[in-house]
Amino acid sequence: METANASPRKGKLAVRLIFIAILLIGAIFGIRQWLYARHHETTDNAQVEGHSAPVIARVSGYVKDLYVQDYGNVKQRDTLVMIDDEEYRIELQQAEADYRQAEADLLSARASLANANAGINVAEANAQVALVKKNKAAADLNRDQSLFNDQAITNRQLDDTKATSLTNDKQYQAAQDNITLAKSSVQVAAAKVTQAEALVASKKAEVEQMKLKLGYTKITANITGRIGRKNVEPGQYVQAGQSLFTIVDENGFYIVANFKETQLEHIHVGQEADIEVDGFSDLALKGKVTAISRATGAKFSLLPPDNATGNFVKIVQRVPVKIAIDNADQYLDKLRAGLSVEVALKY
Repeated sequence: METANASPRKGKLAVRLIFIAILLIGAIFGIRQWLYARHHETTDNAQVEGHSAPVIARVSGYVKDLYVQDYGNVKQRDTLVMIDDEEYRIELQQAEADYRQAEADLLSARASLANANAGINVAEANAQVALVKKNKAAADLNRDQSLFNDQAITNRQLDDTKATSLTNDKQYQAAQDNITLAKSSVQVAAAKVTQAEALVASKKAEVEQMKLKLGYTKITANITGRIGRKNVEPGQYVQAGQSLFTIVDENGFYIVANFKETQLEHIHVGQEADIEVDGFSDLALKGKVTAISRATGAKFSLLPPDNATGNFVKIVQRVPVKIAIDNADQYLDKLRAGLSVEVALKY
């Protein structure tokens, strides 16, 4: 009987001991978590971010050659895509021909201006000759008038002298008008030179623009990194401004952790951070807070909340915190932009 009664008692004791052990373990774990939480701000609303650069077509055309594959590595200034450039070469040749024609027109306009300036000199010289003739005719008229008064010459001779003087006066006035006309011709020729110079500058700009467009048919990498999924294939027609793929800079990984606004009291720049990557349980990273956003994440949303409508429901906001990863280049084989992480900041 005693042996039979002892077995249930031992069983109950074992259960109690196990229960007590579980309580002790839970208490120890809870105390540790409580002590940890007293000096750490944690969040699982965080992910790996990286600097990226979109590769965008700057001219339209058919893709002639493609030198990259999905998720391939590229170096800065590597050729990625070639767009068929035949049309742009023809347009460049046309622009260069127009430019040469404009330069020829400018030379012609400048020659016309030089001729117009020379015309002023000729007109002024003719005016000087006309002035001499005019003055001589006036002197002859005064002399013949005196001789006529003394009845030394006939009335017909005096009339001939008067006609000659009047003719020379008109010729001198015409010479003066020719000077004015020559000066007007210079102004017209100068305006044509200005117009031709402007046309040359315009055609030269068109040539430079076509050279740029021709250069844009060769699309190169602007940073070193790894591309994402490509959105282009050989033979495809692409539009100017179309995104072909994105290059992720593998040397620029960092963490963006979204902490609750109630946690900001214990967060500051320079604070050390412990980082655990969800995809790699054995990967524990260290980092430091480098920046704290001046606005909540909701303010950057497409439709930010407006509490002035009267339908106000208070929601705890989250503030993005940027964390630099210590020795990030050592983990390039595991880090990927967009990976989820958990962050703990010690204070």
